[in-house]
Order: sequence, then structure tokens, then C-alpha cells
Amino acid sequence: MNKAINLQKNLMIFGIPLLIIGIMVFITKSNIFSANPSSLSIGITFDLLLTVPLVYFLLIRKTNIPKTTVVPFLIVGIIICSLILPTENQYYLNLFKTWVLPIVELSILSFVIFNVRKGIKRYKLNKTESVDFFASLKNTCYEILPKGIVIPVVTEIAVFYYGFVHWKKRKLKDNEFTYHKDSGTVTLLIAIIFIVAIETITFHILLAKWNTTVAWILTFLSIYSGIQIFGFVKSMFKRPISIENDKLFLRYGIMNETTIDLVNIDSIEISSKDIELNTENRKLSFLGELESHNVVIRLKKENTLIGLYGIKRTYKNLALHVDNKIEFKNRINNALQQSL
Repeated sequence: MNKAINLQKNLMIFGIPLLIIGIMVFITKSNIFSANPSSLSIGITFDLLLTVPLVYFLLIRKTNIPKTTVVPFLIVGIIICSLILPTENQYYLNLFKTWVLPIVELSILSFVIFNVRKGIKRYKLNKTESVDFFASLKNTCYEILPKGIVIPVVTEIAVFYYGFVHWKKRKLKDNEFTYHKDSGTVTLLIAIIFIVAIETITFHILLAKWNTTVAWILTFLSIYSGIQIFGFVKSMFKRPISIENDKLFLRYGIMNETTIDLVNIDSIEISSKDIELNTENRKLSFLGELESHNVVIRLKKENTLIGLYGIKRTYKNLALHVDNKIEFKNRINNALQQSL
């Protein structure tokens, strides 16, 4: 019964705005529009950019659906307007893109930053938990953004935050452990950045002789890839492994992470022996077999490893590198004994 009611409610919430959009598209294909393109274009523009988002907002204002989901309807309205209206009748659409859209984007970004700061302050009030920007950012975005776009948005923000904003050196607590100092991964990724930079310059010069536009597009993609790798590297310094509140938080920058209940740990061993990677055996490092490990954690039951852009993989045995492997093992064993 409840499922049927929820289905009807969702059909109304999303169906009415989509119906209005469909009517606007139908009008532009009719003879009436052909006879009065100028005046009807104004009405269609205002309906798609204002009426549809407003109607959707009124429908969701008393629900648990984030209010920020109005923005996707606004974006859809802009795209549809651009596609269905003749170029000469897009005057008000262009005004909206130039003056209103940047304000909306800045407002959303400011709202996200404000809530992230509030979330971090909330974490700091609890002295038993460490402050983690990435976790706080995800929690905040899940509250204000559609679930489907949270992880991509969070990943892009985190890349720039760790790469260019967060420069302050992080002091480790007794329950935290690094994993980047002796693994060689940082050196490998920095080398990749330099290779990308050198190859980008070379390819840009060669492609510019053929097509300048293609050359600049590929150059931009290469620069963006380098920025992402740099953000990945920096995040490894800022997101250590930690043991707190009977949980083991395993992080590999913003590339991979998993949380293990200590009671789910069957055994932990110091080992560098090669393991066959499959659905049961995984590595915390996103580089897989390219990075060595020195610790293997075996679980009693399956757990989930979350990778870039929210990709999930199950595992029962996890291999990883920890700089201070002996202290790491001892602390987990002590925590396990205390929980018994």
C-alpha cells in the first residue's frame, strides 16, 4: 500500500514538470509556433526556466527530496530551450545564461561550502572522531544533492581541495597510520605527471600543425588529468588510515576506502607474499599489482571497497601497505582484545 502511494506521489512530482516540458516541445513543432515564433518563444523560455522549476519546488517542498534538485530541472530547461528555439529567438535565454545562471552556480557552491564547514565543526565537537574533509563533504552533499550525482561532484571538489587548497601539514594522532612514505606510489604518480606534461607539449606542437582546435582540446584534457593525479597524490598525505570507535578506517587518498568493524576481522598478518587478486582478494591501492603490500587483513564476512566515483567491489581479504606495519598490527590486536 505504501509503495503504491509513494509511486503515485513520485509520478506526480516528476510527471507534472515533465508534462509541461513535453507541452513546450510540442508547441514549437506546431503550426501555431511557426506563425508566431517571436511571442511564443518568450512564453516558452519563461515556462521552461521559471515555471517548471517553480512547480517542481512546490511539489517537493514538504517532502524529503533535497531542494537543490530544482537545479537539474533548471539545467534541463536551458538545454531544451537551446535545442528547440530558433537562434534568433533566444534573446531571453542568453540573458538568463549570462546573468542568472552564474548566480545560481555560485549560490549552490556557497551552500555546499557552508554546510561542509558546518559538518567539520560538528566532527570537531566529538573528540573521539577525527576530522575528515572528504567524509564530511560526502555527508553534506548527500543531504543537498540528488544521490546519483553526489560521488562525481564530491570527487571533483575533493581533487581541487586536496590539490590546491589544503596545504597545512597534518599531524598524525596515535591511532592514525600513513601508507605513502615507503610504498613508492607517490614517486610513481609524480613521474606520471611529468611524463604527461612533456608529452602534452610535444603533442600540442604536432597537432597544432594539423588542427589548432583539436590540439587545444587534447591539451586541456591532459592538463586536467595532471590536476586530478596531483589531487590524488595530495589526498594520500591528508587521509591516513585510522582506528577509532571499534572501527578500522582504511583510506587510500580519495581513490579507495573501506570501513571494517573490528569484530569482523578474522586475522591480520604481516606479509609481502603475492596474492591472486579476484572477487575475494583485493588491494586497498587503486594501482593493484603495481604496488606492493606488507599487511593482509582477513575478514569473517564480506565487506565493500569503495573506489573512485563510487565504484563498489566486495572483498574478504584485503592487502595493503602500512608504513608502520608492526605498530598497526599491534594496535588492532589490542583493540580486538579490549572489545572481547
